[in-house]
Amino acid sequence: MTPVREKQEIGLPVTDFSLPLIGGSGLFGLDHYLEGKRGAVVVFWSGECSHCNRYDEYLNTFAARHPDLGLVAIASRHGETAAKLKATIAARGLTFPILHDASQAVARQWYTQQTPRAFLVDAQKTLLYRGAIDNFKFRADPEFVEYLEPAIAAFRAGQPIEKADTASFGCAIMSVYYILPKPV
Repeated sequence: MTPVREKQEIGLPVTDFSLPLIGGSGLFGLDHYLEGKRGAVVVFWSGECSHCNRYDEYLNTFAARHPDLGLVAIASRHGETAAKLKATIAARGLTFPILHDASQAVARQWYTQQTPRAFLVDAQKTLLYRGAIDNFKFRADPEFVEYLEPAIAAFRAGQPIEKADTASFGCAIMSVYYILPKPV
C-alpha cells in the first residue's frame, strides 16, 4: 500500500484502497481494475448527486469505448447506504462497478471533497489526470469542453497531458449540514 502524503501530486503514485462492491461480494482495490489494463479511471461518484446522474450513459459505455482501461466508481457521500446505492443502480440501469466508501476514508486519502471527481492512473498507479469529466455544459453548447477524454487520448498516444488538473464541481461528500442535529 502506498503511504499517504500531505498532498496528492500528478506524476506520483496514488493510494490504493480495499472496498466492498455494491451488489457483489468481497473487497476490491485498484489492482483489480488495473489487471490486464494499460491504466484505469477512478470516479468518486454518488447516486444522490444530480451532477453524477448526468454521466450515467458516459460511465455505462466507458468499457466499450476504452477496453484497455479499467473503470471503477467509488460512492463516498455521507449517509449514502449500500441499500440506497443498490436501489439507484437498479432504477437507473447502471452497469459500471461501484465500490462503497461508507466512512469516506478513501475520499479523504484521495483529497476528494465532491462528486463527480475523476482520476486517470497508469498501470503503475501513477496519477496522470485529476478533476472534472468536462465543464458540465451540454455537448451542443458551443462552450462545451471535455477534460477526461483528451487526457485519455494523450495518455494512449504517449503524449503529455495538456491539462492534467482541473477544478471539480458537484455535490459535497461530507458537509457539516449532513451531521447537524435535527431540530426537535
